[in-house]
Amino acid sequence: MASQAPQGLPLFYKDLIPLSQQEHAGWRYVPLQTADFLKNEHAVPLTIDEFAVSQRFFPIIFSSGDNPVPLALMGLNEGINTFVDDEGKFNDDVYVPAYVRRYPYLLARLNESSDELSLCVDPTSGGIAKVDEGDTIFDGEEISNYTKELLQFLEGFEQAGQRTGAFVQELKDNDLLMEGEVTIQQNEGGDPMVYRGFQMVNEEKLRALRGDVLRKMMQSGLLPLVHAHLFSLSVMREIFARQVAQGKTPAPGTAPAIV
Repeated sequence: MASQAPQGLPLFYKDLIPLSQQEHAGWRYVPLQTADFLKNEHAVPLTIDEFAVSQRFFPIIFSSGDNPVPLALMGLNEGINTFVDDEGKFNDDVYVPAYVRRYPYLLARLNESSDELSLCVDPTSGGIAKVDEGDTIFDGEEISNYTKELLQFLEGFEQAGQRTGAFVQELKDNDLLMEGEVTIQQNEGGDPMVYRGFQMVNEEKLRALRGDVLRKMMQSGLLPLVHAHLFSLSVMREIFARQVAQGKTPAPGTAPAIV
């Protein structure tokens, strides 16, 4: 889940610039008051460090394709987020994934020939400004304490992303992922909604794993993560119910894809 910039910008980001003492001396951080960048996004990347708490709120699925990524579903249909209103405000007390909390900041590799990561910001977000109030980006020639805390959070996120990549690779190595499908009956006697376009763990193959493989997964902490993912799938119907209550459900029979 390491970020690249500026060629392929990650989800949410419209632009990316590095923070520098030369350009941003005297600038301050401006906390975002809303998450309007999130209101039309139904799926957000998730790290395995967040599975335990996220399973209570969101279905945890894996994206389709050869390089699957764990995703927290905030809605079942593209463009629908059941946790954020039209003004970008959260309408419930819900866990906010780290991927969302890091915006508009990012550790990005600005030079493909270097492994060095730079602290960057989306300048279109309003997350920094030359104002008189707020936490400073720099204190003289040094970065501020707030910047140090931000870097610590972003570095932790990158490390969690690496652990997540290793977890997904182990699922692939053991051939545990399969194409998912969920059918939800909206009204009695009506056509069901069929959701596809995602991957999930194949429980039959999980049960068929050799004992030594399962033991290794248990000892490494990976097996509880798989169970968290599987348990979370029951939340799919709760998210559908939220869409119905908010009037955001597509016409029956359209069989929309999740991702």
